[in-house]
Amino acid sequence: MIDVSKFNKIRANDLFWLSTEMLYIIGLGLGDERDITLKGLDAVKKCEKVYIEAYTSLLSFGLSTDGLSTLEKLYGKPIILADREVVEEKVDNILSEARGSDVAFLVVGDPFGATTHTDLVVRAKTMRVDVKVVHNASVMNAIGICGLQLYRYGETVSIPFFTETWRPDSFYEKIERNRNLGLHTLCLLDIRVKEPTLESLCRSVSDVAADTNCVGFARLGSEDQMIVAGTMKQLRTVNFGEPLHCLVIVGKTHPVEDEMLEFYKITTENPEQKGNGIV
Repeated sequence: MIDVSKFNKIRANDLFWLSTEMLYIIGLGLGDERDITLKGLDAVKKCEKVYIEAYTSLLSFGLSTDGLSTLEKLYGKPIILADREVVEEKVDNILSEARGSDVAFLVVGDPFGATTHTDLVVRAKTMRVDVKVVHNASVMNAIGICGLQLYRYGETVSIPFFTETWRPDSFYEKIERNRNLGLHTLCLLDIRVKEPTLESLCRSVSDVAADTNCVGFARLGSEDQMIVAGTMKQLRTVNFGEPLHCLVIVGKTHPVEDEMLEFYKITTENPEQKGNGIV
């Protein structure tokens, strides 16, 4: 005998997905326009308006006119850029639109890779706007490619841009706390119009010993991603090329982690090492 209650539950979920007047928060992944999931693409195509959040992260191909036109060609509709001001101060306008039609809010990586998007969900719920989230890959799990096990990471730190008059150092305490516990530390860069080099990121954490083992990443998730393991001093000699960049300060390692890191170790013969390190 067919369990009608289960059938009704499935149908209810289907109707929720297909219902109108919804805010879809959709992760785009890390590489290019092809990294969106099929579920995410279906949602975008049914929305009347599509926004893309443009300040907590950037797609590897950027948000230039060419980059946006690539997305728009795939989606078959125009995309509206949502900068910091729009997301933090005028987001109620977007939420109001989602009360009368389907609206997509695109996020590089995964929707919950930044606290800003958690706040967006809270505000939507407060305004009684239905929200559907479509997840995707983010730097928080893609860094696993270097072989350092994700559950052996401590608190992630964000490193802001230094100026001549402003050099915050609160993140050092978090790095030190992770190292005392033997945990790895993911260091993320603040996003600005002009992205700094990974060398400048290494200088920002100059209090970390030069012989500390680290892993540098560039354009993670892209076809030309670059992953290099070595000491802090060695990584400062490597040209990592175009952004985005991030750095992992290695904690206490497991033998399996050491084996994987060997694939990415910098060599004196080839300090400009590129690629995944895995063939």
